[in-house]
Amino acid sequence: MLNKFLSSNQPPLPPGPTPLPYIGSIISMLRNKPTFRWIHRMMDEMNTNILCIRVGKVHVIAVSDPEIALEFLKDTNGIFSSRPDTMSAYLTSDGYLNTALAPMGDHWKKMKKLLFNEILSGARHKWLLNKRSEEYDNIVRYVKNQCEIHLGATMGLVNVRIIAQQYSSNMARKLMFGSRYFGKGSPDGGPGAEEVEHADSLSIILAYVYAFCVTDYFPWLRWITDLDGHEKIIRKAISTARKYQDYLIDERIQQWKDGVKTKQDDLLDVFINLKNPRLNIYEIKSQILDLIVATFDNVSNNIEWAMAEMINEPKILHKAIHELDNVVGKERLVQESDLANLNYIKACVKEAFRLHPVAPFNLPHVTTADSNVAGYFIPKGSHVIVSRLGLGRNPRVWDDALTFNPDNHMNNDKEVVLTDNSLHTFLFSTGRRGCPGMLLGSTITTMLLARLVQGFAWELPSNEQHDVDLKENLHDLAKARPLSVIAKPRLPLHLYNTS
Repeated sequence: MLNKFLSSNQPPLPPGPTPLPYIGSIISMLRNKPTFRWIHRMMDEMNTNILCIRVGKVHVIAVSDPEIALEFLKDTNGIFSSRPDTMSAYLTSDGYLNTALAPMGDHWKKMKKLLFNEILSGARHKWLLNKRSEEYDNIVRYVKNQCEIHLGATMGLVNVRIIAQQYSSNMARKLMFGSRYFGKGSPDGGPGAEEVEHADSLSIILAYVYAFCVTDYFPWLRWITDLDGHEKIIRKAISTARKYQDYLIDERIQQWKDGVKTKQDDLLDVFINLKNPRLNIYEIKSQILDLIVATFDNVSNNIEWAMAEMINEPKILHKAIHELDNVVGKERLVQESDLANLNYIKACVKEAFRLHPVAPFNLPHVTTADSNVAGYFIPKGSHVIVSRLGLGRNPRVWDDALTFNPDNHMNNDKEVVLTDNSLHTFLFSTGRRGCPGMLLGSTITTMLLARLVQGFAWELPSNEQHDVDLKENLHDLAKARPLSVIAKPRLPLHLYNTS
């Protein structure tokens, strides 16, 4: 529980490196990139699950224990529910016009209510089923086409990272704009140049929104120099993403004004026709970028890691195949209506989220008042970051925490769900800043894994070593080498001939 801070009985700050006067630990931070690995290394060396690093005037509080994390995230008083003002967040949100990056206030409350009630509600989810189904079918057709292009009609070398990224970006475009492509795409169902450039820009935005930037802690430096090139890179990526998105939004708004468009077909139409509250064009553009970015990252990272771990452990893969064959069979493709009965597939997705999160930390929270948590003093203005790695790989919570084991999430005959309000895994967060896209995110992620496992047999190329290389990148948590494996259709061929 949060305790009111009493100056006469002030507890200590959480443990951490001894800061230098004024600049704090910025020199150590710059010398030890990537910063997230340095932070986790210090937590291990100090044997602490809450760490305090002062950078300039800001205290960065890193947390890797689920009980402490819940004190911050299930914040009944709103003390820890705001967002810090950072350069990358400001630019990405066009001045905090979206939901995910906006500080607490009337705008954030308006946008969150709108997302829950109008955009990501259960009713809207059902309304968009046909569009999601088109993308489920398209990705199966695309993988089948890769088999024919590369090694013949029976099998092919497939880059799972490209498949997963294409699927997630296609899905975002279809739900938002009603179209899979910005341009013409490729005849085999793959992306065209426009889609590739757009997806690359989303990857860069995600990498830099999560990154530590010097000018966020020393704002006056921004007027002198872009010290680490951070601002130039993210500005270019945002410009590229919005180059493709914004003209579609402008065009659609004009179509509604002119009476050319009279029926709502996708989420852009919904945004344009909102009445209470009505959004201006800048809010629509900012929120659409927010949703597209959120749809893109978790899905693609999760599926590549899940497939890599499952191929590495044939018993797990065979168990997933057996479940699909029993529940769905081989005469039709798995559908969303089957998911309630696919507990092991969902457990594989959840285990990949646990062991291989898309980012080392959640988006930062900022404290709006002095407070006490876990016996430590948390000063006003602190940036609180919860370690997804620390929660998911916590040896006090998980037996054999570094081993991929979907049985961690199987609970007798109870249905497996991807939420975890205990924060033993960090999937969609919790509390006021919990992700409103939980239903959509969990559905499209699970469906991609189910379609890939059901539709194809997977094996390593003959020139590869016996096991999949499971090394992470140094600078992020992505797989160091993209997963390229042999895929072979395992269902009747007519099931792949979807348009």
